[in-house]
Amino acid sequence: MTTSPFPTRTLGSAANGTALEVSALGLGCMGMSEFYGAGDETESLATIAAALDAGVTLLDTADMYGPFTNEELVGRAIASRRDEVVLATKFGNERHPDGSRGINGRPEYVRSACDASLRRLGVDHIDLYYQHRVDTTVPVEETWGALGELVAAGKVRHLGISEAAPETIRRAHATSPVTALQTEWSLWTRDVEEDGVLATVRELGIGFVAYSPLGRGFLSGAITSVDDLAPDDFRRHNPRFQGENLQKNLQLVDEVRALAAAKGATAGQVALAWLLAQGPDVVPIPGTKRRTYLAENVAAADVELTADELARLDAVLPVGAGSGDRYPDMSSIRR
Repeated sequence: MTTSPFPTRTLGSAANGTALEVSALGLGCMGMSEFYGAGDETESLATIAAALDAGVTLLDTADMYGPFTNEELVGRAIASRRDEVVLATKFGNERHPDGSRGINGRPEYVRSACDASLRRLGVDHIDLYYQHRVDTTVPVEETWGALGELVAAGKVRHLGISEAAPETIRRAHATSPVTALQTEWSLWTRDVEEDGVLATVRELGIGFVAYSPLGRGFLSGAITSVDDLAPDDFRRHNPRFQGENLQKNLQLVDEVRALAAAKGATAGQVALAWLLAQGPDVVPIPGTKRRTYLAENVAAADVELTADELARLDAVLPVGAGSGDRYPDMSSIRR
């Protein structure tokens, strides 16, 4: 881990009253509770503590992770260290007792979901509250009007939106200022660079929080077959990890590994350093549930890529290079 103070970045803009200082890298906590195989609560709690010790302040969770149990885990982890944390959680990706899921942006749900998250997290306010997915049956102005009320009530400090289309981002921001957009962005998921999303948030002074910056672990180079994944790992059903798509994507990772080896870094560190080099408004939130990988990710903040190295990565992993959709069902993405 770095011994100097961990670098910080600003999400949002002082000009529109949304500036929020966070660590240059955050910690995605989702995998500690679900989706990536069995969890280990003791190690997860130790990983969060190690992140805070290293200067990583931005912790990312959501009510649907678990469901619900990830917020409780994060709440336990930060109980004695609340003032060190920029706490981000999400609503709107609703999970029902029968196992079904839905998207819910109704104002009454926004209010009840926030109160429930506050209880599970054991805090009196949420620093950054995201609309997890856009509900196309509810005008975004209604959802964001309710979010503005939560800010006015002191329950939420800053607002974010996830996987939204440019026009939706504009409408939300016009209703209640948006501090951060959270969307997948990595060396093999670069569509935001050409579909107007990145240009829109930069025009509006909105920060970019990049989730899955390591391509769901793929860019680390540790995954070469679905057999490397636990039986209940959701990546087994992800199109990018299957068949011909997997073989094509492995060739891309080889390019990252080669550059990393020449630089004395890991492939994952190069992938994170590439995102950090895309602008001071970008904050990657690599997820991990183990201290070993946390230390590797944190050290990426010290990896500086030269202009030639950045150009090489752009050449071998251009926009659209990743093979296969990033979710089995893309219907709730970019709405």
